[in-house]
Amino acid sequence: MTQTKQQLIEAGLTRAAEALGDITQPVIDLFYARFPDSQASFAHHSPRNPASLEAEMVGNTLYYVMIWFESPIETRIAFDGSVPHHRVALAVPPDWYRGFIEAFLDVVEPAAAPQGAEAAAWAELRAGLVGLVERNRDA
Repeated sequence: MTQTKQQLIEAGLTRAAEALGDITQPVIDLFYARFPDSQASFAHHSPRNPASLEAEMVGNTLYYVMIWFESPIETRIAFDGSVPHHRVALAVPPDWYRGFIEAFLDVVEPAAAPQGAEAAAWAELRAGLVGLVERNRDA
């Protein structure tokens, strides 16, 4: 079942890539629209090239979307360290972390146009990734 869900997500990602091309700017634009204060954080943490950090964050999110069903333990381990690190060391609140994932999914998922079992897999993916942020909110 997990392999089937992974294949459904991959099929949707392929459709989204064909429809959208590079998703970096649409994801960043939506994220900044929802969390305008976060833009200063990107500039602070990458003063010479915030666009590079933005692209890295989109790439990281894509990676975890791509492996969620294949390797949820790897994702959990990464988030268990990353969410608290972002909160404590980088002053990135969990709401921004969660918001970035949601902005990514809100751009990509409609372009993937999931139906039926695929839509259920996307919903499960979203719940899983957001759930990892929430589980580490106060860690």
